[in-house]
Parts: sequence; C-alpha cells; structure tokens
Amino acid sequence: MSDTDRRPLMEAPQMYVHYCEEVECEEWGGWGNSPSPAVAIRWWCFEHFPHKSCEQEQALRRKLEAAERGDIVQR
Repeated sequence: MSDTDRRPLMEAPQMYVHYCEEVECEEWGGWGNSPSPAVAIRWWCFEHFPHKSCEQEQALRRKLEAAERGDIVQR
C-alpha cells in the first residue's frame, strides 16, 4: 500500500505511556503481559519483567555487572 492511497490523519495518534508496575520504579514499562484478553495488561521495565527467558536474564545480569565495574561502552 502506498502512502498516497491513505487518507490524511485528522488527529494526531495518541501516545500511551506505561510505567513499571514495580514499587518505586519510575522506568518506562515497555514490557507488557496479560494472561488473557479479559485481564488488563500489566507493564514492567525490562529489569523487573517477570517473564524473561533464561538468556535474557543472563544478559541483563552481565549488563548490570559491567555497569557496576564501569566498563560499559556506548555505541
């Protein structure tokens, strides 16, 4: 579909900002989960997301350890 085939937007798209469900965490909750469509979605930041895979958990642990040592390289 081409952009010229679309109707112009009459209103700006609405942004929904979700914050982490964890108490005292003020990070953006980009990781949502709901067991079914009937249950409201709960949102977490990646650090607090309870449904991470083992590989994701290990990568987060390595990242946090590197940050504590101060050897993070920004790209």
